Amino acid sequence: MPSDNPAVPIPHATPQPRRTVKQILLSYFYWTYSRGSFHYDVMVTLILLFIFLTPRIPGWSYGDTPSTAASLVHPIQVIGDGGRGVIITVQASDANIPAGASYAVVKQALRKALAPVTGAAVGGEKWDTIPAAQGTPAWRVWAHR
Repeated sequence: MPSDNPAVPIPHATPQPRRTVKQILLSYFYWTYSRGSFHYDVMVTLILLFIFLTPRIPGWSYGDTPSTAASLVHPIQVIGDGGRGVIITVQASDANIPAGASYAVVKQALRKALAPVTGAAVGGEKWDTIPAAQGTPAWRVWAHR
């Protein structure tokens, strides 16, 4: 509405210069928008999409696999080896090593059986079989990180 009084100036809306894509991306990076604005809502939506969709993208593994400790039937005994590592005793039925298996097969099977307790970074130096108290065989493994 024009003013009836010629002495009062009419406010004009000055056009704002358009921002470049680079400026908009930098403002997203520095999070310069206030809550409730369109760009703030876009940023929050992108963050939520990242959180909920990335576990389903093939090839994106965060290493958060479920523990396989529940699959062990018998307890594993871990004893210190005087600062050189640990001696781990695992039941033969939990290790699932076939009779007459090669060195590499035995090593891999023992590492797999010990992983729920010791983690993947533990390697066995040497091992042997021992009779357990109930008459079932077990593996004794000298391991280190």
